[in-house]
Amino acid sequence: MSINQTYKVLIVDDEADIAELLQYNLTKEGYEVKVASDGKKAIEIAKTFIPHLILMDIMMPHMDGVEAGRRLREMSELNHTFIIYLTARAEEYSEVAAFDVGADDYITKPIKPRALMSRINALFRRESKKGKQEDKVSIGDLTIDRKSYTVTNRGNQITLPKKEFELLYFLAQNPNKVFSRDDLLQNIWGTDVYVLARTVDVHIRKVREKIGEDHIKTVKGVGYKFDLTE
Repeated sequence: MSINQTYKVLIVDDEADIAELLQYNLTKEGYEVKVASDGKKAIEIAKTFIPHLILMDIMMPHMDGVEAGRRLREMSELNHTFIIYLTARAEEYSEVAAFDVGADDYITKPIKPRALMSRINALFRRESKKGKQEDKVSIGDLTIDRKSYTVTNRGNQITLPKKEFELLYFLAQNPNKVFSRDDLLQNIWGTDVYVLARTVDVHIRKVREKIGEDHIKTVKGVGYKFDLTE
């Protein structure tokens, strides 16, 4: 039996033939699958289904995929959920908007089922390896807990979206070490996902807004580091 049977996937697409194709291939791989035809229905289903992965189109009736992604990322119960956009929109501004709301990957249609399954399997394999890392990092007043995906700063609990959390956790595990944008893209998003470099800047800015400006420093012309200087 495949370990994929432990994972749940929500497909969000208003094109029935695409949704059926995805559902067939995912079910064959051992995933538990549910389908929604628009962003509003996706939010309703996600609340109780709690998927490990959401495959979502952008152009849909009632609520587009970017707005749905933004709302899904605000749900604390989905902090561990991956969001991959599958869309016919190839323009850069759509891709930037998707990553800005917390996408893990952005794939343009037409879909190649075998290649998509390979990317999904790789995503979960990477996540499984991360599960072997230290569960908690505590630095001064800041505590980062991988099990609950929560951050406590000076006694205040903060919930970060998945990629923001992973970025903070990675930097905190390697204090005072400077990482370029490419380093962070490879370690947080993976080598099999194409992400614009400015996505790192956007996520760093959002993390700073939530935990303060003191922890993550910009090293001009090089990248970012988690600063431990007293």
